[in-house]
Amino acid sequence: MTAAAYPARVNPPAVNPEDRLSITLGDAFSEIAERLRLSTVQVRAAGGFGGGSGVIWRADGLIITNAHVALANAAQSVRQVVELADGRTFDVETVAADPRHDLAALHIEASGLAAAELRHTSLRVGELVIAVGSPMGVAGAVSTGIIHAAPVSRTNLVQADIRLAPGNSGGPLADAQGRVIGINSMIASGLALAVPIHAVERFLRRPSKDEDARPKIGVTLQPVPVRLGGVPALGLMIVALEPGGAAHLSGLMVGDIVVAADGESFSEPDDLASAIASATGPGRLNLKLIRGGIVVTCRVALSGDRVGEAA
Repeated sequence: MTAAAYPARVNPPAVNPEDRLSITLGDAFSEIAERLRLSTVQVRAAGGFGGGSGVIWRADGLIITNAHVALANAAQSVRQVVELADGRTFDVETVAADPRHDLAALHIEASGLAAAELRHTSLRVGELVIAVGSPMGVAGAVSTGIIHAAPVSRTNLVQADIRLAPGNSGGPLADAQGRVIGINSMIASGLALAVPIHAVERFLRRPSKDEDARPKIGVTLQPVPVRLGGVPALGLMIVALEPGGAAHLSGLMVGDIVVAADGESFSEPDDLASAIASATGPGRLNLKLIRGGIVVTCRVALSGDRVGEAA
């Protein structure tokens, strides 16, 4: 039999298996990012741009964001709105705020919203994470990175090596499956800091009267990593002051980073509030803080009455 009797062998077009895999992963990632976008809102002043972000927590209009995002416009008596991913805009009511943990609960008159899926299991260093927000006013922007350090206690923050910018605050930090693991709060030393899910749920469970009953000095704080004497430490940066509050009257300034109270350094974001609560009756609280790169001491006058908005 001649060679012509055999059918010619047709080879299929060459396909790089890695190309096929990358297409599959890319499509999956796009779907996850789109789902996160639908659960992310922009929080801003009415008629303005920029602002921050928020996460749709429940389909009935409950939204979680940062306290420093929710309270920024309120302090200036500016009407605040929430813009959904589909472009609809709603007036917003601030239901509760906890500047100590940089959390706020908002509500809009809407239903059937795309609530975020939450993850309650523990995190591992090196996990892929996704952030969605409105950096520099660009709604729905997506960035990716990895977990740098996972929370080791109830009050620790999630640290992620991911690129964020102003406007990401209050938006979701999610795992590779799109499940929200935290609320982005700020960038410090190149790392994103996010309030973990369990802290958000604790905030939502706490009655507002408990928040009102705590002694306060009138500051809104954000945790930041600092170095003291070359040693890593926890600092609490003042991002807002209540006019006439104890901190304001004692000379504290926005941008000050508090690192110790009455000689005790901080290991948890709650430590300053605990120091204030334990200082019952009239007196003074000695705070060590970093101002303009220099460590200084400030004495905050306390009274027996509750003062300020938060601490």
